[in-house]
Amino acid sequence: MTDALLPAVPQPLEKEGDGYFRKGCNPLAQTGRSKLQNQRAALNQQILKAVRMRTGAENLLKAATNSKVREQVRLELSFVNSDLQMLKEELEGLNISVGVYQSTEEAFTIPLIPLGLKETKDVDFSVVLKDFILEHYSEDSYLYEDEIADLMDLRQACRTPSRDEAGVELLMSYFIQLGFVESRFFPPTRQMGILFTWYDSLTGVPVSQQNLLLEKASILFNIGALYTQIGTRSNRQTQAGLESAVDAFQRAAGVLNYLKETFTHTPSYDMSPAMLSVLVKMMLAQAQESVFEKICLPGIRNEFFMLVKVAQEAAKVGEVYRQLHAAMSQAPVKENIPYSWASLACVKAHHYGALAHYFAATLLIDHQLSPGADEDHQEKCLSELYDHMPEGLTPLATLKNSHQRRQLGKSHLRRAVTQHEESVREASLCRKLRSIEVLQEVLSAAHQRARLKYAQHQEDDDLLNLVDAPDILSKTEQEVQIILPQFSKVAASDFFQKLGPLSVFSANKRWTPPRSIHFTAEKGDLGFTLRGNSPVQVHCLDPHCSAALAGAKEGDYIVSIRKVDCKWLTVSEVMRLLKSEDALEMKVVSLLDPASSMHNKSATYSVGMQKTYSMICLAIDDDDKTGKTKKISKKLSFLSWGTNKNRQKSASTLCLPSVGVARPQAKKKLPSPCSLLSSDRSLY
Repeated sequence: MTDALLPAVPQPLEKEGDGYFRKGCNPLAQTGRSKLQNQRAALNQQILKAVRMRTGAENLLKAATNSKVREQVRLELSFVNSDLQMLKEELEGLNISVGVYQSTEEAFTIPLIPLGLKETKDVDFSVVLKDFILEHYSEDSYLYEDEIADLMDLRQACRTPSRDEAGVELLMSYFIQLGFVESRFFPPTRQMGILFTWYDSLTGVPVSQQNLLLEKASILFNIGALYTQIGTRSNRQTQAGLESAVDAFQRAAGVLNYLKETFTHTPSYDMSPAMLSVLVKMMLAQAQESVFEKICLPGIRNEFFMLVKVAQEAAKVGEVYRQLHAAMSQAPVKENIPYSWASLACVKAHHYGALAHYFAATLLIDHQLSPGADEDHQEKCLSELYDHMPEGLTPLATLKNSHQRRQLGKSHLRRAVTQHEESVREASLCRKLRSIEVLQEVLSAAHQRARLKYAQHQEDDDLLNLVDAPDILSKTEQEVQIILPQFSKVAASDFFQKLGPLSVFSANKRWTPPRSIHFTAEKGDLGFTLRGNSPVQVHCLDPHCSAALAGAKEGDYIVSIRKVDCKWLTVSEVMRLLKSEDALEMKVVSLLDPASSMHNKSATYSVGMQKTYSMICLAIDDDDKTGKTKKISKKLSFLSWGTNKNRQKSASTLCLPSVGVARPQAKKKLPSPCSLLSSDRSLY
């Protein structure tokens, strides 16, 4: 039997068609992945129903005083708990359905674990954003119906992203768009009344908040999950496919680590810091496993130095999976991590540890130090293979003594057989792993190979010459590392840029309604100068000039001149419009309370927010959106699949503020810092 692992015939990578960007996959397509996501969504609804019933039963148990009623409630509660446990086991089965996400090419490799996408409910931005545009920006909200509909269609497309780079770009573009929306429409001093609901990908429990942070964090999680699906889908029979898998898992680890460090107080358990730390370790372990497969892909030559390298690479993979299994076994992660994931991590730790000992045994038994061999190099490699040599043995003496080499090699084979037996036993204890045929085949083949090689060299006096095989030092030529998400490479423009430059026209600043200023330029003299750059401000205003008498103020922002929008124009372009005629009309706005502007805290950090999960809302009804009138626009959507864009034509509850001659306005007093903090506490 040869010790070489022959490479498979390279297969071309499957190419996807173009046109996925900003569209997503067809939600009606009956692919394996879509069926799995549909089953996940259905299970989420059943889990939600069971959780509601359990909550009601617990409340009834607390309130009931009659002993018979309490006994009946306890019985019902036991049924509900058992039903909930069965539903969670079904969800765990979906999380270990690795076969759906693997490459379509048949491969004799251990499956990798992907993450499923988080499911969500529909969100209606229309009424809230329209009202805010009227109230805050004093503009006609109906001018922004297309932009609002584009935002809603983009969110809908993100629920079914394609499993490739275009799908990642789609999710990233929505994440960037949420940053624009947050700055435009979500002031830090109040909630906007938009309820975001996302389901935990591991437990199926829904989490609801009137907070854009939950939306942004969930999109980040799905970006990481999509990278894991890209990694598992890569063709591991080609060098390019394995490099793609390594890159995808490193990027998944980077996104999940970014989520852990940036969104520190997310209430969903699958996005808790402890769980995200484990998921990052799992992605890096799978990336390291792909590095090992990439080294072995051309075939393992039965040569001393090659076997030393492969043994240390296998030891590295076994080490990272041992660390992963230890992390999965710690509270509080142990309670909610799928049991099959922890079992597979344990199986791989034993499997790759056994491979390391098998390759070490092969280099010791099959190779003898010949007179022309490089003794110094082999001695150095053998000394670096172990932390310490067994008692009474030295690297050079072992290389020269064939009996010592054979005895040490057989001790490695015994450890290899023992660890292979342990990996097979662990896999047999988990019902989900027993159903993965390729896993059982790989473990069985490796076990039989080690047993056969040990049987070939077994002697009667082996029990009298036992040598404890030392551990193999882990070493790799490619240390995997986290790759942070690169949002700057995704081109995404602000849907609501017509509102003006974001640095000025944002939700953090308050404005007067636009005032119409009718004035004349006397002999070409405007009576003021301009400063700034998009938007332009009135500067050095002469208090006796025509513009000042008409109501202009120092520091006013010019938003339009003769109905020409000026918010994005430069000083020279605005001056050109002002110099064109003597009788002029311009609209200006004034910034309110500039000295006591609101605290511009980053929305990605939980500043001043309570570290609780109190906003987890289970009583969510799918019929919350009744009563909102909807109207379909004739314009076709560039995001939907063959359906018209969902345009919201709801009448606003606000009216445009009156615009006329400038009049003194009382400055609205901002809330105190204490009230700001207390209002923020309701976010979490």
